[in-house]
Amino acid sequence: QVQLVESGGGLVQAGGSLRLSCAASNLIFSQNVMGWFRQAPGMERKFVARISWSGNTTAYTDSVRGRFTISRDNAKKMVYLQMNDLMPEDTGVYYCVASTSWSHRDRDFHSWGQGTQVAVSS
Repeated sequence: QVQLVESGGGLVQAGGSLRLSCAASNLIFSQNVMGWFRQAPGMERKFVARISWSGNTTAYTDSVRGRFTISRDNAKKMVYLQMNDLMPEDTGVYYCVASTSWSHRDRDFHSWGQGTQVAVSS
């Protein structure tokens, strides 16, 4: 059974930074696209970022492009999300996800972590 375990969430003031980490197990990591989704209170889950199998290609939702950076370490089976210049609208539960296809649709991601809470105060 695939396991994705997120860490690094917390409470931060607007303009601050956080780095999320995701540890994967029971997964052929290098054969999976990794990504992050987030869910704000009362809202549906939304795509944030994804990174290709090798790490050479990344994609972001418009609202975070230029502020967030996704990266991966295939040797350690880790994926990261560096979040800078955080804004209150970035608040939500952040989920680490895995997919065998290059997609931003939540239904295409076969594995999800439990999530880590990010709260940004104004």
